[in-house]
Amino acid sequence: MEDNKNTVNDEVMTGNFIHDFIDEDIAGGGKYEGQTVHTRFPPEPNGYLHIGHAKAVCINFGTAEKYRGMCNLRMDDTNPTKEDVEYVDAIKEDIKWLGFDWGDRFFYASEYFEQMYEFAVELIKKGLAYVCELTPDQVREFRGDTQTPAKSPFRDRPIEESLDLFERMKNGEFEDGKMTLRAKIDLASGNFNMRDPVIYRINRLTHHRTGDKWCIYPMYDFAHPIEDAIEGITHSLCSLEFEAHRPLYDWVIDNISVPCKPRQIEFARLGINNTVMSKRKLRELVENNHVDGWDDPRMPTLCGLRRRGYTPRSIRSFIDQIGVSKVNSIVEYSFLEHCLRDDLNETAQRAMCVLHPVKLVITNYPEDKTEEFEVENNPNRPEDGTRTVTFSRECWIEEDDFMEEPIKKYQRLYPGNEVRLKSTYIVKCTGCKKDENGKVVEVYAEYDPETRGGNTPDGRKVRGTIHWVDAKNCAEAEVRLYDNLFTVPDPDAGDKNFLDYLNPNSLEILKHCKAEKNLENSVAPKSFQFMRLGYFCVDNKDSSPERLVFNRSVSLKDGFKKA
Repeated sequence: MEDNKNTVNDEVMTGNFIHDFIDEDIAGGGKYEGQTVHTRFPPEPNGYLHIGHAKAVCINFGTAEKYRGMCNLRMDDTNPTKEDVEYVDAIKEDIKWLGFDWGDRFFYASEYFEQMYEFAVELIKKGLAYVCELTPDQVREFRGDTQTPAKSPFRDRPIEESLDLFERMKNGEFEDGKMTLRAKIDLASGNFNMRDPVIYRINRLTHHRTGDKWCIYPMYDFAHPIEDAIEGITHSLCSLEFEAHRPLYDWVIDNISVPCKPRQIEFARLGINNTVMSKRKLRELVENNHVDGWDDPRMPTLCGLRRRGYTPRSIRSFIDQIGVSKVNSIVEYSFLEHCLRDDLNETAQRAMCVLHPVKLVITNYPEDKTEEFEVENNPNRPEDGTRTVTFSRECWIEEDDFMEEPIKKYQRLYPGNEVRLKSTYIVKCTGCKKDENGKVVEVYAEYDPETRGGNTPDGRKVRGTIHWVDAKNCAEAEVRLYDNLFTVPDPDAGDKNFLDYLNPNSLEILKHCKAEKNLENSVAPKSFQFMRLGYFCVDNKDSSPERLVFNRSVSLKDGFKKA
């Protein structure tokens, strides 16, 4: 992501060059004429999927869907260092949540360890691999530069000797780092990935599936093409950093007796501002308690976005509208919010909730009277019907919906001004009550009984409309307001540690908010548009009938500028 960065702002990218390549491949005379398009998504189970992975998921599974083909889900568990079954389960859940299914095509790279070993032996027998005893520091020292070839004193080691040493490596006779198996390709290659790369190393770590059976593990550049070929993949769709590795991918495929020859195609990764996408950095945020776990709603993980109230449709729309490119880019977070807002505007039920409550007393309304009003659940979806809200003498309103001394163009409650209480009556402010510190604790108003439903039969103009909640019949809720986790667009830039840019105000927790009574039994993943405030969802971790918790998914204001 360091080079050729473009910012997607007023204009989003469109088009899909991957499908153009596939069209050529499956056409008459093409490389895969008559074959079923077969892709795969191969995550490493060392962390949770984030929004960047969602792009790869949508590209791989979406491509298979487009061509009525197949997409495998394969856990790339060739490196046991950070792998865990927790991550495997989470990856499965996230992909299904996005709306994709791999059927019976679920695999582990570790299932092929025996075959990978045999293919490595095949390369040695062909004189295309050798056991090298250089240390990692020596390998770097002898790597050469653009003018100087790399070197290894073990390159011409006899085939039988390499076969013997490689078997002894497998049998655990040598300590970690003592030896590696290297492909014998071209020490003078301009592509440093081809300068006799390491394809096996000794690593005595317990694997989450194979236990201690193996003490040597294949490098990803060797394992990846073998896994694809064994599974019959036709198109191996990878992110752009693997473009320079493609010659090695092809070299491995061409020099071992695998059943098919997949084609690798690279696309640009997804970057979003005001966040980080590195699994290592996300893990650091979690392990050092800078966030509340992988599913913290401030995280770019799919489980975090789900907890915040993002929908599969909004994320897939976001990925689709960005398009597929060969140029790395940074997309504004506001565009992701725009896609969610578009979705929730169509689907979310409307409701009223007061985040900073102050009591409104309607002094001329009967104390023992309660009325019911039928209001639409969603004006965009008449089929969602209506709900009943109650209204009585005392209501809760937002603290900033009253000003004793109004600023210019203020259209809400102040002494002498009229406003509509959403869907009920027009009221006229008559004053307020303050505590000993001068804080307003009650606002007073009188209602006009001729304006039921907020109508004005005499035609007078009332500019302001505010939301409210019946104080006699409401639910108490905790509401969490989220902001960007980082204070700068690119936390990875510069010399400072990315943690230095953490936003101390990324979470605000509001206690004792007042919501409509009928929200009391809401359960996740239910989303609402709280009128005038934004879109909110029931928290899928902390909310319960005894403690109602809402997370703000996105505000009503759209910060993304359309072209």
